[in-house]
This record gives sequence, structure tokens and C-alpha cells, in this order.
Amino acid sequence: MPTLRPSVVYAALACAFSSLSHADEAAHLSEVTVTAKGYASANVETPASVTAVEREEWLDRGADNVGEALRGQPGLAVASDGAQGQNPVIRGLKKESVVLLVDGMRLNSAQPAGAIASFMSLGLAERIEVVRGPASVLYGTGALGGAINVLLPQARFEAGVQTRAGAEFETANDGVRGTAVMNASGGDHALMLGASLARIGDYRASDGEVDHTDYDSDSFIAQYRFRLDDSQQLRLSLQQHEDRDVSYPGSIKPHPHPQIRSSIIHSPSQTRELVEVGYSRRGSGDTPVNVDVRVYRQEMEREIAARAKGPFGRDFSDTEVTFATDGLDARADWLAHPDHLLSFGVNAWQMEASPERFLSSPPTFARGRNDPFDDGRIEAIGVFMQDDMRFGRLNVLAGLRRDWVEGDADSVNNGAITRGLERSDSATSGSLGAIFEVSKLLRPYANVSRAFRAGEMRERFESSPRSDGYYYVGNPRIEPEIATQFEIGLKGADDDLSYALSAYRTRITDYITGRNVSGAPGTNRCPAANASACKETFNLGRATLVGVEAEARWQAVRGQWLTAAYSRVRGENEDLDEPLFQMPADEMSLGWEGRVAAAWTADATLRLVRKQDRVATVFAAGTENETSGFATADFGATWHGQRQRVRVALKNAFDKPYHEHLTEGVSGMEIDSPGRSLMVSWQGQF
Repeated sequence: MPTLRPSVVYAALACAFSSLSHADEAAHLSEVTVTAKGYASANVETPASVTAVEREEWLDRGADNVGEALRGQPGLAVASDGAQGQNPVIRGLKKESVVLLVDGMRLNSAQPAGAIASFMSLGLAERIEVVRGPASVLYGTGALGGAINVLLPQARFEAGVQTRAGAEFETANDGVRGTAVMNASGGDHALMLGASLARIGDYRASDGEVDHTDYDSDSFIAQYRFRLDDSQQLRLSLQQHEDRDVSYPGSIKPHPHPQIRSSIIHSPSQTRELVEVGYSRRGSGDTPVNVDVRVYRQEMEREIAARAKGPFGRDFSDTEVTFATDGLDARADWLAHPDHLLSFGVNAWQMEASPERFLSSPPTFARGRNDPFDDGRIEAIGVFMQDDMRFGRLNVLAGLRRDWVEGDADSVNNGAITRGLERSDSATSGSLGAIFEVSKLLRPYANVSRAFRAGEMRERFESSPRSDGYYYVGNPRIEPEIATQFEIGLKGADDDLSYALSAYRTRITDYITGRNVSGAPGTNRCPAANASACKETFNLGRATLVGVEAEARWQAVRGQWLTAAYSRVRGENEDLDEPLFQMPADEMSLGWEGRVAAAWTADATLRLVRKQDRVATVFAAGTENETSGFATADFGATWHGQRQRVRVALKNAFDKPYHEHLTEGVSGMEIDSPGRSLMVSWQGQF
């Protein structure tokens, strides 16, 4: 590979400079992501495991949310407690250990049920990028498993008005979705407006309808950009999303009182609103410096309630809470030398919440106030530096970061505890990776990375029931987790073949989880009614994750493509010498896509998931059961017109009954996934 020239780097940075989210042009570059390095970079030149899923890919599969869009990708799985609650899992690490971003901004929250990834509309997104493995150097606390960045449309300086629109109907849930995005530009002004609406009914599994899986969603976005001159821009971005009448059937559990019998968690309304103001400057000359600065305010407001399914028939617990985050991101990329691209910046945010909870406790069901905590706060600030170096055919990426995180609350347990709630932590994260180009199709790489995760707000301050049937006791003094990963792999790509192989080992110290301390009333810190099913948040000594991943796409015959992907992860609880709680099953997917007639393509995908019999026994105390293996098949056909496409697809064509191993719920009461479904969709540009 020739030495990296300033003009080449400058072109790449010109695509990425507008913000950490993504540039107008970046979405059109082949095999390029911005999340792994913070700016546009080719995947085959990045010494890390990276996944990019384009809009067309998840539209073809009829994915309704981020979790569904990533299902089947190597190293990724889904933990779900309902149709809308689909949380992505990276290399066996769940939502608390994955940083989820929308246009580079964190979706901060403390989720009691459902998916934090549901607080945005997939219908508006253009691309999803995933960094698999510790990513704290760029994204700070929480990125033990990696980072997921959902990229929305950006206002573009393209003269005139352009519009894209789409609609979809699916028979399994009688779901209807509609999306439209408009871009208008003239002179130094550019405006983008978008809306996506969804009306989803209860879906049908192979053995009948699954109750409580319906919901409605409305999402709106807007962005205005103003060019100060050829190198500087100002932007204003607005995002609003609302879900209504969402239930989580994975939360259904028995209740000892005869008036309640069993309960289910539901959310009458949940919203996310974001306002961002940003400034970007593109450098020039032989050593350009690109700068991007943003400030933002994000509010995630939620109503969450527990409803009795017995004679009482009403909500006996309801909570209203707003997680408000104020954030600042500042970043610069400097081509200091033709072979050295330096990045440095600062990220700072503060999240606050004061949930209001009302309980109607048996036997009288008199309604009373019982707030889990008051004025909870988490503040984080991090500074980082990264050097992207080129030595002939060798590319080296090195990064270092320092973070400070502080958590505090005025009180917990309805005001009963006011002391000992503050904790401050600091941590150093780092990464060092190298990739060498032997040829286009042979690029070995290796990396070592370190990340950390401080306890999130719910783990620190809230004591309440969870969807696994246990009452969890919060721990304000919880220590941060530290993850260290070593990974080796191979990558390669040409016109007919692209592939990636990787193997990794991750060691986590002070692993945060829930320890079963169930017993008689008075033997633990749970209320008497919950003492027999009680867990406390604590630090497990050590956990180890070892895995392999593979993916390939091959044009066997002109116009005919074959794909394959494979994932395998083994988690070990070293303290108890048993499998780590809730690890994804091994899986493989095989696919074909090709042209079958003029303007027509067809495709088929087979997903094979192995039986998961590696379950925690001592730690889980019988709450994690084995799941059977399964295979599903999807078929589709697409008509490609001039700026129009129509697709018909059959999902789970053989109506296979199954549920993922990470489906949440009381053991034996997990809900099945959707059965056979016919999907029809249309996409157009004007």
C-alpha cells in the first residue's frame, strides 16, 4: 500500500468533519464507517471488528427496531421482553455494557423494562454502525461490549427539494409503517424534515396470538444547516420520538395476593426529545485541522406501571420519571504529518432524574407515594487522544482516554436513606491495534483494548422488582467494571469477495450483576413480601468471555451473491466455576441474493441457532433454563424500478415455534417469537 497522502486523508476527513454522527457523503462511501475511529475510514483498514448495516438491508428484512435489524449479524444477539423491547447484545454483554448513540449522542437512561434502543425510529435511520469490543477510548463509561451508532439523515447542500418515502405492511402483527424524509437547499441554507409513524398490533406466533405485543410509535426529526463560508457550518438538530401503549409480556410473573394473581409491566407513554446545536470547521492546507463542537439537551420521559391481571384489574404501581441529560462534545482531527492523523477531544454529560412512584398495596390497595430515589445525578467527563499511523502497508491505531464519573442522590428508599450515596470514580482506557496489508484479500490484524463501566443510575439508587421475578436492591457504592480484551483477526475485500474473521478473549473484573440473596423476611434488605425472591446489586470477582466470529460475502457468479455469518461466545463465572448467566447461543446464517429477471432480484436466508445448554445453575438458582435449537428460513423478491422499489417477503416461512435464549421472563413463561408472516413494502425517491 502506498504511503497515505495528505490529499487522501483530507478527502476522508471532508466526509466526516461535519460531526461525529456522519457526513452527507459518508453514507454513499462503500465499506466506510465513522464510529470505529470517529471519522470516515474503510473497514478493511480498521484493526477492530466493525459491522455496518445499511437501510436497505433491514428494510428488506422488515425489521421494526434496532435489535431486529442487527439480529443474525456476527457477534450480536438480542435480549427481549416484548415486541418493542429488543435490546442489542454485543459479544454476550447487554444494554448496560453497550453505549447506544444516535448521530453520535448517547441515549442515556436507566431502563426498568423494554429497550433503550426503542427510543428512536428505525424507519428514519439511514445506517447502523457497530463497534464490537471495548470502545471506551472514544465513548467513555459503559462501552465494555462496544458501541452502536444509529445514523439519521443530515441536511444536505443539494439545490432544490428531494424526498424519499416508504410504506410497509406485515401480516403477523397487522403492522403498518410509513416514513417520509424531505431535504431542501438553496444558497447557504439546508433543511431536512422527517417523520415515521407505526401502528403495530399483537403478533401471531406459530401457536396463536401473543397478547400485549401491540404498540404505536411516532417519530419526527429536523435539521437546519447554515454555511458561514466554504469551511464553516452551524447546525440545529431536533429529534422527537413517542411510543404509546407498550407492554412487556416478558415481565409477566405470579403474585401471591389473590386480588393480583399475576402482573405485567406496561408503559402508557414514553418519549425522547433532543435539541442539538453544533459548529463544524473543515481545515485546509497540507496539515488541515477539522473541528466539531456540539451541545445538546436530551429528555427521556417515561410512564411505567405494573398492572394486576387478577380481580383487582388495575395498576397497583405506577412511576413517572424523566431522565434529562445535558451534554458537550468537542473534537478535532489534525493531519499533523502525511502518516499521522491525530484526534483529540472532550466529552462531558450530566444526567438527572427524580422518579415519582405510587403504590396501591394489598390488602386495602390504598394509594401511597414511595419514590425509589430523589434527585439522582450522574456526571461524567472524559478526555481522549488517538493517533492513526501509517508505516507503508502497516496501519497502527493507538488511543488513550481518562474519565471521571460521579454519582449521587439526595435520598433513596422514599427518603429513608440520605447518607452514603455519593461515589466518585476515575479510570484510564486505552487501545492499540495494528493491521497489515499482505494483499487486498489478506489483512491480518490484532488489538488490545481496555474499557470501563461505572454503575448506572438504577443499579446505584433504585430498589424495585425486575422482569426476572426478583426484587433487586440498589447499591450506591458499586465499583466500576474493568474489561480488557485481546483480539486477532483477518479481513479482506475485492470486487467479488469480502470477509472478516476474529477471535477474542475478554476479562472483566468487578463484573456488575445481581446476586441471589433470597430468604425469609428480615434476612435481606428486600421488603418482607419480596424477601423470598431477592437479589442485590454487587460486584462479581471475575468473568471471562471467549469467542469467535466470521462473515463473508462472495459473488459466485456475476449477479449472484452468497453470504455466511457465524458467532460463538463462551462466558465463564470464574468465582463459581460455571457458565456466565445468560449467554447467547451459537448461531450461523446462510444466504443467497441474485438477479432472476429484468428488474427483479430474489433472496433466501437460513438462520441456524444451536441448543443452549450452557446455563448458570448455582448463580441463577434455577432461573435460567435451557433453550432448544431452531432453524428459520426467510424468502423475498424485490422489483427495482427507476427510483422505486417494491418488495414481497415471507418471514419464518415454515412457521417455526421458538424463542431466543435471551428472551426475558420468569423461567418457563417466555413468549415465542413471531410465526410465519408476509411482508409487503414500497420505497421511493422523488
